[in-house]
Amino acid sequence: MQEILLINPNSSSSTTAMMAKIASSEAPAGCRVTGITATGGPTMIVNEDELNAAATEVLKAWRSAAGGRWNGVIVSAFGDPGIELLRREASVPVVGIAEASMLAASEGRRRFGIATVTPELVSPIEGRAAALGLRALYTGIRLTQGDPRALAADPQALEEALAKAVQCCIDEDGAQAVIIGGGPLGQAALALAPRFDVPVIAPISAAMRLLCSRFAATRGA
Repeated sequence: MQEILLINPNSSSSTTAMMAKIASSEAPAGCRVTGITATGGPTMIVNEDELNAAATEVLKAWRSAAGGRWNGVIVSAFGDPGIELLRREASVPVVGIAEASMLAASEGRRRFGIATVTPELVSPIEGRAAALGLRALYTGIRLTQGDPRALAADPQALEEALAKAVQCCIDEDGAQAVIIGGGPLGQAALALAPRFDVPVIAPISAAMRLLCSRFAATRGA
């Protein structure tokens, strides 16, 4: 059995359960996903200060669970807080949902955009695309209106607001794939995918697939 630890840097246990369910649905036979929730910080990360502080929470979560026999780790907040620190500390593959979704969206040199709810995270999200060497394929971010946390608490309103942002990515920016940018937006990402002719990338699912591909690469080495 491959044991996967999913770390939710947002301090919401219900969000962690949703994330772990999505990851489990993407996991192949023989993989088990366990979610762990950050104990500090906000229930939903919405600005750069909170994202930076989440790096410490990710490490705390890993250390609290490090007695487990983990085979891989998913950092399930868009922006991948603490991922490089965790990679230095953990001896197993670590993937982030921003990294995984951007790599998936850009397959075949596709131009990709991001639809999300957090205007104060635009800069670090764009920095993640640049760090992955994908700046030339990145078409930009389209944002929903209103308070991110209030919107995330209303699933139907969230889905419709994100649908408009996805359409803008396609129609106005020329995106050939669109990422739904946020771990707490995971359920909306799955619901939106069938509504569009271009790929709509669900970050948690993308992270699970990337982690499994790294397991396969390790076995083949």
